Order: sequence, then structure tokens, then C-alpha cells
Amino acid sequence: MANAQRLARVADQIQRELADIIRLELRDPRVHMVTITGVDVTPDLMHAKVYVTSLGPEAEREETLAGLRRAAGFMRSLLGRRLHTHATPQLHFLYDPSIERGVRLTHLIDEAVSGAKPDAD
Repeated sequence: MANAQRLARVADQIQRELADIIRLELRDPRVHMVTITGVDVTPDLMHAKVYVTSLGPEAEREETLAGLRRAAGFMRSLLGRRLHTHATPQLHFLYDPSIERGVRLTHLIDEAVSGAKPDAD
């Protein structure tokens, strides 16, 4: 249980630090308007899956992911200076469709509700 709590704390710290690194240090023009939605760390802290989302066309999302993957080594080196762990995990960037799915469901619900209301005129 204590190990799971430690992994959660490390994942949260990685998420915060990567958000700062992307915002302040990363100069790749392909990477903009990115939100880190979560981080999963392996128990040995050697790998971290970083879930990101970007509201834009699919082609732009692919470019953003390519930029993040290209800069993974650079971000890992900066992250290593900020983390207080023995090892710095390899970063694996994955697209998280949950935000997009939520927006789509909200629009569907709004359409259903507006279609069910009688006209006030």
C-alpha cells in the first residue's frame, strides 16, 4: 500500500514537472496547447506512460505527439534534475481521447435536451 502511494506521488510530481518543462523549456513548434491528463509509472520507476490531449484536428495531434516523442530525451534529462529519485523513467507519450470523448458526449446531451424542449414562442 505504501508503495502504491509512493508511485502515485511520483506520478503526480512527474506530471507537474513535465507540464512546466513543456510550457517553459520546450521550443518545438509542433507542441502547443497540450494538456497532460495523467502519468502511470511502473513499480521500478523505469518507465512512465504520459497521457496527453490536444484539442485540434487529428493530423495536428499526430504532429504534437511526434514533437513530444522527439523531445522525450531532452525532457527526461530536465526531469532528472528536478526529481529526487534514484532513476529517471523513460517517457512514453500517448494520446488520451477522454477529453475529446467528454466534449462529444456533452454536445450530444445538449442536442438531445434542446430537441426535447418545446418552443417557447
